[in-house]
Amino acid sequence: MKTTAMRTLRAILVLLAAASAAASRCHSGDKAALLAIKAALGNPYHFASWTAASPCCDWYDVDCDASTGRVVGLAVFQDANLTGAIPDAVAGLAHLRSLRLHHLPGISGPIPPAIARLPNLSFLTISWTAVSGPVPSFLGALARLSQLDLSFNALAGAVPASLAALPSLYSVDLSRNRLTGSLPPLLFSKAPQPAYLRLSHNNLTGGVPAEFAAVAFAQIDLSRNGFTGDASTLFGRAKPVQQMDLSRNDLSFNLSAVELPEQLIVLDVSHNDIYGGVPAQVANLSSLQFFNVSYNRLCGAVPAGGNMARFDAYSYQHNRCLCGAPLANPCK
Repeated sequence: MKTTAMRTLRAILVLLAAASAAASRCHSGDKAALLAIKAALGNPYHFASWTAASPCCDWYDVDCDASTGRVVGLAVFQDANLTGAIPDAVAGLAHLRSLRLHHLPGISGPIPPAIARLPNLSFLTISWTAVSGPVPSFLGALARLSQLDLSFNALAGAVPASLAALPSLYSVDLSRNRLTGSLPPLLFSKAPQPAYLRLSHNNLTGGVPAEFAAVAFAQIDLSRNGFTGDASTLFGRAKPVQQMDLSRNDLSFNLSAVELPEQLIVLDVSHNDIYGGVPAQVANLSSLQFFNVSYNRLCGAVPAGGNMARFDAYSYQHNRCLCGAPLANPCK
């Protein structure tokens, strides 16, 4: 028994030593690329730990694969002193899986084509920066991309149709930009799991694609845009959506005719042109925590019982002829 335990311990120590050695090796190409990124940004203090004399896997913001020693992650967060464009040298990190540039208000210019030369990239975040230009169509070349966050920037133009070709993509956040045009109808048509779409605070227009009826959304936020027409295809009792925000658009459909997803936690369809009545099913949605249908053209009695006591008059105000508690006007 002691011999077996010793052998197991020895094997574990060998594996740990190998992982440590791999991390300390620091591939020369990765180190050169990182130092080039540092130089392109003016050698700022943020990268003080990035020195030629130390292994790059020990550097701040850098993550290496434990078995290969290759750089697989670069995450640069919250530094207003970093200025300039995203360096083309990022393309030298051939094994990069995750690139996160967040809350860097001095980073500007367009998203560089160099990012399309990262074949292993699965997670791309460029958020809360001054990056401008389009959401580039070359992002469709990132075949392994699963999560894309380009929120809180100054991006303009359309949502590129090339994103619909990505077989692993299931999460897109393009909120708080200046995007225009309509949505690619096949977006998330290949999503391997429930999808997350956040597009709030843009200038997007057109209808909700009919193809979205087949997408298993877990979250969809289309708020504060200019979408028009029928969005009822997003609803359905068996759909997995938990958070749906369609507020402040010009959508128009019969709310009485839809079945609400049973897992809903948040539903906001306020400030639209929605008609019909409040579905009685709302009272039975045990997980529902936020519900707002105000500023529409709804009529009839507000459902009673169940969880309806959670929602006050604010949820229903400024409709054509809703009545009953918690509203001041009783139903006749």
